[in-house]
Amino acid sequence: MRLSLGSAVIFCLAIASAVLVALIPHREPEGITFWTFATVLRDAYIEPIAHWNEEHPPESRVSMTMLHPNAIEHRMISGFLSGTPVADLVETHEGMYPKIYNGPLDQIGFLDITDRLHEEGLYEQYDRTVLLQHSHRGRHFGLPLTASPAMLSYRFDLAEAAGISDEDMAQIETWDDYFRVMRPLMTDLDGDGRPDRYLLSLGEVSHDTIRMLVLQNDGVLFDEGGSPSFANEQNARTLATLTTWITGPKRVATDVHLNSATGHKQQLEGLVVGTIITNNLLGIWKRENPLLSGKIKFIPIPAFEPGGRRTSTTGSTLISINRRSSHIETSWEMAKNLYTSLGVVEYLYRVAGVITPYKAYWEAPFYHEPDPFCGGQRTGTLFIEQIPHMPQSPASPYQNLVYAELVNAMIALRAYADQNGIYEVEPLAAEAFRLLKKSQDALQKLVDRNVFISES
Repeated sequence: MRLSLGSAVIFCLAIASAVLVALIPHREPEGITFWTFATVLRDAYIEPIAHWNEEHPPESRVSMTMLHPNAIEHRMISGFLSGTPVADLVETHEGMYPKIYNGPLDQIGFLDITDRLHEEGLYEQYDRTVLLQHSHRGRHFGLPLTASPAMLSYRFDLAEAAGISDEDMAQIETWDDYFRVMRPLMTDLDGDGRPDRYLLSLGEVSHDTIRMLVLQNDGVLFDEGGSPSFANEQNARTLATLTTWITGPKRVATDVHLNSATGHKQQLEGLVVGTIITNNLLGIWKRENPLLSGKIKFIPIPAFEPGGRRTSTTGSTLISINRRSSHIETSWEMAKNLYTSLGVVEYLYRVAGVITPYKAYWEAPFYHEPDPFCGGQRTGTLFIEQIPHMPQSPASPYQNLVYAELVNAMIALRAYADQNGIYEVEPLAAEAFRLLKKSQDALQKLVDRNVFISES
C-alpha cells in the first residue's frame, strides 16, 4: 500500500507530535488538587487557601484550578469509570454531581462522608432538608455550599403607583389572592387591545420556574427506590393549573428569561410584575441589572391552596472528596475549612447572594441588614425563614431528564389547550397525566437498560 505525499506528511507530523509530547517533562502536582467551576467561588477561596498553604507543609498544600463545568463533569465521570486521575477535591453543581450516582454505593467515585458527619456532629449543624437534597439512598457524598430557598419578587414601585400597599400584599396567601390583588397592574398600555404587562414570569419553556412550582405543590418525581414516578395526579393538576396561567382567556403570565440581557431589560421595563427567584438569582440581578435597585420587594411564594407551602428551591453546590485520593484526611479538613469559614460565607452572601445551610451562621449580622436593592427589606432574613420549609428536591442521575420531561409536557399541554379551546383545569389535568405517563414509561425503559442501576 502506497501513501500519497499528503498522507505521508500527515503521518510524519503525527509521529513527531507524539514524540514531542512524550518528551515534555511531566510532574504530578504536589499536595491537594482542587477543581471548582465558578469565578465567584474561586475568588472566595483564594485568601483562605493562601492562609492554609502558609501553615501547612508542601504535601498538604492546596492547588486550586477553575475549570468549565463541562470539563469538570467529563473529567470526573471518565476518571471514576476508567481510573484516570481526578482532583482530590471537586466542587460541582446539581447538573453535575447526580450523574455519578449510578451503580452500587461502594462504586461511587466520591467518598461517603455520612459517618463522618454524624461522628463529628456536623449532621446536626446543617439544615436537614439541604443535606437530604444532596444525598443518595440515604448516604452523603459531600458538603453542601448553598441553601436555595425561593420567594416571589414583585415590582413594588408599580404596585405602589397603582395604590397596592404593603398591607395589601401581606394579605396574600394563595395564588388566587395574588392574581386578584395584582390584577390592576395587568393593563394595555398602548391601546392595541393586548396586555403590555403580566402578573407572573412563566411560560411553557420556563424550566426552573416550572420545576419550582411542581416541587412547591408537593410534587413527587421519584419513588423511594429512585425510579421515576412523576406521572401522578398531583403533578398533572399542577401543570394543568400553570397552563391556564399562560394561555386562554384567564392568562396572567408570560415568559421572561431569568438570567439574560433580554430578560434583564424586560424585567426593568416591567413586562412582568412577579418573578419566582432564589437568593442566588437575586445576587445575579444585583450584579447584572443594577437599575432594578429600589424597585422590587419580596413575599413568600403564594400557595396553591390555603395552608400550603410558600417556598420552593432550585440550584445547589457540593464539595466532594475523590475516594481514591491519597490525601483523604487532609482533603476532609480543607473541605470543612472552606465551607464552614465565616469569611467565605460572608463573602459569598455579599457578592453572590449565597446563603449557607450551616445553621450556626444564620444569626450573623450581615444576613439581617436592610437591603436597599429590595426597598429596605431584610432579604437575608426573609430567605432564611423559608429554608426549613423547602420541598425535598431529588438527587438522581435522571433528575435533569425528568425536569426536561415536565417542560415537554407543558409545551404539549399548551398546544393541546389552544388547538382544542380547552382552558379548564380538570380536562387539562387528564391530558397532562397522559403526557406524563407516556414520558415516564419511555424514561423507565432507559433506566431499565442501565446495568449499573440494576446492580445497585
